[in-house]
Amino acid sequence: MQTPPPGAAAAHDPVLTAQLIATALPYMLRYDEKTVVVKFGGNAMGSEALGKAFAEDITLLKLAGINPVVVHGGGPQISAMLDRLGIKTQWDGGMRITDKKTAEVVEMVLAGSVNKEIVQTITEAGGRAIGLTGKDGNMVTVTRMKRLVIDPDSNIERLIDLGFVGEPKTVRTEVLEVLAKSEIIPVLAPVCAGEDDGETYNVNADTFAGAIAGALHASRLLFLTDVPGVYDRHRNLIKELTVAEARKMIADKTIVGGMIPKVETCIEALAQGVEGVVILDGKTPHAVLLELFTERGAGTLIKP
Repeated sequence: MQTPPPGAAAAHDPVLTAQLIATALPYMLRYDEKTVVVKFGGNAMGSEALGKAFAEDITLLKLAGINPVVVHGGGPQISAMLDRLGIKTQWDGGMRITDKKTAEVVEMVLAGSVNKEIVQTITEAGGRAIGLTGKDGNMVTVTRMKRLVIDPDSNIERLIDLGFVGEPKTVRTEVLEVLAKSEIIPVLAPVCAGEDDGETYNVNADTFAGAIAGALHASRLLFLTDVPGVYDRHRNLIKELTVAEARKMIADKTIVGGMIPKVETCIEALAQGVEGVVILDGKTPHAVLLELFTERGAGTLIKP
């Protein structure tokens, strides 16, 4: 027997629908007129159904009096376009080097096709969205990113220039503050101008989202990822962590791999003034609503 989709029972039962809305009401009031930054990426971006559910969530947040700001990545789309154009990726020390040609493709894909697809999906869900980048209104300026690596053979440290990859230096919120007072939902691509040279730089979408959320003193920063959240050593999902607990889990190698930079970004966002950061599974339909409008939430909440 086929399992009905989430919400199917409520769709046929007006009383249940009313009960669900009443249950969500206290949480709606909690976030009324608050800013929620949502980083949209991972598998959710590659699924039409999940993308539609995400757009419905964001539209509902705006209609409920919350100020949603969407930040998106687009790594797979960039890689596909580079392959199509025959542009080979350069690597050094296990890290991708972004040359000028690659930066141009990044801007074309992120600020173009990916950004406008998300804007259109939100529009089809009944929202009013506008696509922007860090360049618009001089919103985010960056400095060139360099990384120190240790040669495994000689054990000698050396500095790698990652090319046109930037780290946020200055965030100006005037444009976003104007949009917060309107019906328009900003959808931001992490493409920025260099503070010193004015060149175009690609910025890690998680880092970009953290900088935006910090500057806006957001009530919540949500990272939609490919995993349900942070796990303990027994592979149990942790519902809530403090910064101290998260640092301890990194130190004792409970948190490993790609989750380390994500948690570190969460900690940095909290230090910049975000009230709480959540890592949750973007593969779960309506994950944003489940996190914000239910008691149990949908991922791992990291708090100061």
